[in-house]
Amino acid sequence: MKKRFILLLSLGLFGCSATWNQEQAEATASIKVMYVAPNGKDTNSGSLKRPLKTLKRASQLARAGTTVYLRQGTYTEALTVRYSGTKQAPVVFRNYQTEKVVLSGRALKKQDGETTLIRIENRQYVTIQGLVVADIKTTRNDETPIGIFITGTGRNIQLIDNQIHRIQTNAKDGNAHGIAIYGTGRLQQITVRGNRVEDNRLGASEALVLNGNIDGFSVTDNIVRRNDNIGIDLIGYEGVATNKLKDYVRNGVISGNQVTDSSSYGNPVYGKDYNAAGIYVDGGKQLTIEHNTVERNDIGIEVTSEHAKKYATDILVRANQVKQNRFTGISIGGYDKKRGGTKRVRITDNQFTGNDTKGLEGGQLLVQHDVRDNRIDHNAFTTGPDNLFVANFFKTSSGNQFDHNTYQLKKGTAKRWIWLDHEYRTQASFERAVKGGFNK
Repeated sequence: MKKRFILLLSLGLFGCSATWNQEQAEATASIKVMYVAPNGKDTNSGSLKRPLKTLKRASQLARAGTTVYLRQGTYTEALTVRYSGTKQAPVVFRNYQTEKVVLSGRALKKQDGETTLIRIENRQYVTIQGLVVADIKTTRNDETPIGIFITGTGRNIQLIDNQIHRIQTNAKDGNAHGIAIYGTGRLQQITVRGNRVEDNRLGASEALVLNGNIDGFSVTDNIVRRNDNIGIDLIGYEGVATNKLKDYVRNGVISGNQVTDSSSYGNPVYGKDYNAAGIYVDGGKQLTIEHNTVERNDIGIEVTSEHAKKYATDILVRANQVKQNRFTGISIGGYDKKRGGTKRVRITDNQFTGNDTKGLEGGQLLVQHDVRDNRIDHNAFTTGPDNLFVANFFKTSSGNQFDHNTYQLKKGTAKRWIWLDHEYRTQASFERAVKGGFNK
């Protein structure tokens, strides 16, 4: 790059006009820093004073090492990232300083398949930062609105400090995502940090989802709220990945997020059911879910697999605040006997407070179908209105341990635990039942 810059300057000194020389210098400089503004022109050099106009043109020019600064305003077009960066020279699209930059989907052409505002496919070393991504709506079952979509094969992709909202499907059997990350090939080192994903209508889908062959990621310090289905979802075994042996999300951390007010009640797909988890592991492996606040969702945290004979395994659920969720605080195991289950999960040092606000007998911890070899220890349980700590109505659990938990009533004296569809009124009798006894 340095040699080419010297050559262009030399050509300018020998007979080229000053104007030509200035244009070329600006164009060369824009390889590293480029600006786009709603009042710019695509024939401009892309400098701060002479910005480009469209995201399309900026994407065509943004090679490895380029940072594209978007100036304040609304852009009514989609952004497709055309080129990868490198470790030393990433490609970055972000807002300029603290300016508000909105990518609006109001004018996007409706189409079959996904309609996406930001698309990153088969790329590496790309960052999207500080953008507002909003306003894709559909009533069509065959159209899936997505705010930001990462797919294919890649690594080192970062989504930082963006706001994704009002991505909506109003179709009876529709799907929509705020952020969707689908590893059809292997995706690695994915970072989702400091984003706000809120006020989306999702149909049967999720606000922030990682699905398929994703190996190594972090989802941290995001605010995910007021979505009408699952908040954060980590999925396996849905046939997304071309390598079926690696078709699951793994080796990731979900930490420091605030996930609130996720509810499927009133969603056209679910009607009056309370099904939406704040954080949901559906077939993921080797994950850590820690230090999150999960409040006023239908289900706080759910760890299982929806696919028969498949499991969520080797997962640590630690030091989360799980409060005032409608059905239950944490759920493990399949919701019926046609589903998979939960193995080798540790649930430790969490605060369960006042869950099951709708009195649906989900308690603070719901243990469902095919739950094996899990450890629940050092948690603090404070009941909701039904005074139910643990609810287990299935008889398909084995090898589980409850150690050093504390159980406190919100009010009254009637403590309740249900294990293998038997109800117990003392902690000692419940713990004996878990270990294999059935004394009430």
